Amino acid sequence: MIRAVCAVLAAGFAISGCAASGDDGVYTRPDGTALSAADIHQTVERHMDAAGVPGLTLALVADGEVVFARAYGWRDVANELPLQTDTVMHGASLTKAAFGYMVVQLADEGLVDLDASIADLLPQPLPEYERYGDLEGDERWRLLTPRILLSHTSGLPNWRWFLDDQRLVFFFEPGERYVYSGEGLQILQLALEEGLGLDIGEEMQARVFDRFGMTRTAMSWREDFADNFAHGYTRDGEYVAYRPRNRVVVAGSMDTTLDDYAAFLAGLTRREGLSDAAFAELTAPQIAITSSRQFPSHLPEDTDENADIGLSYGLGWGIYETPYGRAIFKEGNEDGTNNYALCLIEAARCLLILSNRARADSTFLYLANALLGETGLPWAWKGYVPYDHAD
Repeated sequence: MIRAVCAVLAAGFAISGCAASGDDGVYTRPDGTALSAADIHQTVERHMDAAGVPGLTLALVADGEVVFARAYGWRDVANELPLQTDTVMHGASLTKAAFGYMVVQLADEGLVDLDASIADLLPQPLPEYERYGDLEGDERWRLLTPRILLSHTSGLPNWRWFLDDQRLVFFFEPGERYVYSGEGLQILQLALEEGLGLDIGEEMQARVFDRFGMTRTAMSWREDFADNFAHGYTRDGEYVAYRPRNRVVVAGSMDTTLDDYAAFLAGLTRREGLSDAAFAELTAPQIAITSSRQFPSHLPEDTDENADIGLSYGLGWGIYETPYGRAIFKEGNEDGTNNYALCLIEAARCLLILSNRARADSTFLYLANALLGETGLPWAWKGYVPYDHAD
């Protein structure tokens, strides 16, 4: 059985990053149910065991504070290196949510107009940049705005290399339909860098990571991460060596830890760094989601199955309505990585999971239901098929 490694080893000697707030108290769910640390441990360990997840870290936020943070299992199974709450893990697309917060902060300060065309920022037409030559002759790029790009309504695919011809094309008119697009986020990065002269890595460091004390988080690899980072494991359990990201990519290059990203979520729920109006903008639905699944969302397969929970997208975050009010969420997935952040805005509760196996998402529905209550999480749309369900 998988155990909370920090809890087991701490009896013999101290391990940095193993402390977990909440061990001497309880966490209260939005429905008023009180959970002890032992309750949480038992729940996490049971589902990790059942899904065969080697390493998982989990944090809970309540009323603007991180009230529980714990690491379970291994960051390197073969060498029996324990996962810790300050172990560096690949954030993947959790990067997009932190970037969304940063862009809304820029807009809050009047430095960015969310509804201005990127043509107003770029010193030359987008197709004149080598990476975007595929769009030559298609003037729809001029309709792209920061709001459209952050809300994944650019009409562009997630990544062009998933397409048969690997060419960048519009599948829908910009602003018309939700289509998850890393390509769109990279266009926004280009516009901010070229148009405003921003160094996105430095802006993220100052506006997000430094603000929330995220000392082991960066948009590209740092050598001081090398002493404590997590390797990954595929859905089939095969080892995936950690791949350092040496270039700032707002769609997914961030390295982070449980401690750090939980601090960001806590600060976000306290609405730090944003005016009330800007926070409302960040978490307001921008587009209803009608795709039958999240990936690949450019396929024209519409459904109304999620209309009753108001499934939609905001500025860098997915949104749905729960019995406890509005929820915002963001996932981060790659080979060897499954991460999930889910916050209930009115209830001031967040769940954060960082893991090192691309099968950990099969536990997310059960963990969310156990720790936040039955929120109506759209697991089928997200592809979070529980481990005891048939695919």
